[in-house]
Amino acid sequence: MTRLSVGEPAPDFEMTADDGSVVSSESLRGSRYVLYFYPKDDTPGCTAQACGLRDSWSRVTDTGVRLFGVSADSVKRHVKFREKYALPYRLLSDEGHRVAEAFGVWIQKRFAGREYMGIERSTFVVGVDGHIEHVLAQVKPAEHVDELMDALAA
Repeated sequence: MTRLSVGEPAPDFEMTADDGSVVSSESLRGSRYVLYFYPKDDTPGCTAQACGLRDSWSRVTDTGVRLFGVSADSVKRHVKFREKYALPYRLLSDEGHRVAEAFGVWIQKRFAGREYMGIERSTFVVGVDGHIEHVLAQVKPAEHVDELMDALAA
């Protein structure tokens, strides 16, 4: 499946957050929200990306958007990651990677000569109408916050 594009409806989803709550497309309907997909909790790039958002949290919340991190890690791993870095936003568990597949970010990857499936680091801004407003594909952790803020301001 290919990555979803601007203008397409965001897929329906339901995921468990690190605080035990269930977050779904239905519960977010009528809200502008961000799903940022990242490969794995507590790895260097993902930690830099998560902490960059944490350190710019007031800039993000000033836009009125609701932000969620999404990976295929378990809720238990998310709890440890969120607590370790004092992340102010919820992390959603996509074990089984169904949501990543629906957004088109579950892809073939290559590292150290081996191929495997994993999440492409990408961010989706979803508008109040449930359609994708912006796609930040293959973002670099150090550039993510600035790119996201530009997208939210557009």
